Amino acid sequence: MKAADIMSSPVYIVSPGENVAHARNLMLKHRISRLPVIEAECLVGIITKKDIGYRLRQSEPIWRRRPIDHIPVSILMTRDPLTVRYETGVGEIASLMINWDISSLPVMDGTAVKGIVTKSDLLHSSMVKRLSRRVDEVMEDAITVSRYHSLGHVIDLMKERNDKVIVANNDGTLAGIITESNLAFYLYDTEKNAGPVKDVTMLRKDEAGGRKRLRYVYEASAVAEDLMSRPVITITPDAPLSEAVALMREHRVNSIVVELDNEIKGILKRDDIIREVAE
Repeated sequence: MKAADIMSSPVYIVSPGENVAHARNLMLKHRISRLPVIEAECLVGIITKKDIGYRLRQSEPIWRRRPIDHIPVSILMTRDPLTVRYETGVGEIASLMINWDISSLPVMDGTAVKGIVTKSDLLHSSMVKRLSRRVDEVMEDAITVSRYHSLGHVIDLMKERNDKVIVANNDGTLAGIITESNLAFYLYDTEKNAGPVKDVTMLRKDEAGGRKRLRYVYEASAVAEDLMSRPVITITPDAPLSEAVALMREHRVNSIVVELDNEIKGILKRDDIIREVAE
């Protein structure tokens, strides 16, 4: 199979001068995660939900703390993205994505963008259908946070590990998951004209029989439980990869928590499956 066989087309685009709020709204409306950036009919960059989610943290320099309808796409986009041609093979595409840590590749015809291949598109390839391993042979260790860890702490951890995080209850059971989509599409305090927030690791504390309380802050920012997704799609360690791929497609997710008897065992990500294709 080649890029032409699995690419998505037509492609939604933005220009460098349009604002990030417009780009985010396009992603929400069309349920997509990235937009090629076109200027004078040429590809100059790409903006993804990860760019929006990671780079709009309130503790960043002052220009990053502006409302996103005042920030141009050109500031957050990745310039000069890698591209492929119609005839590029699926194995090569998978290798490029894994080696360069990217989630999509525009498909070019000369200087024109004719389509885009994403990791989700790769899940529909015949090479994925031929995988025969089990979930526990491919899954990774899970990164966990408490329900009450602050948004700033969650972003720092996700940027440091370049990964999504699982939100756990006090007893260690599964509460939710936070992905790049959760960060990118969360209604930031900056959009609600909120005041400054003190940067702490834990904003709320559990108290038996009492209300959640705020501590050490004057304006409460979001915590993990405010933006996590739930319920979480789960799978057992002994399940075949084919079952995991089917669940990802059905629920339009790119990761599944591996759980056995209410105990978190790990996480299986779309990248893990694509890595198998690349090899």
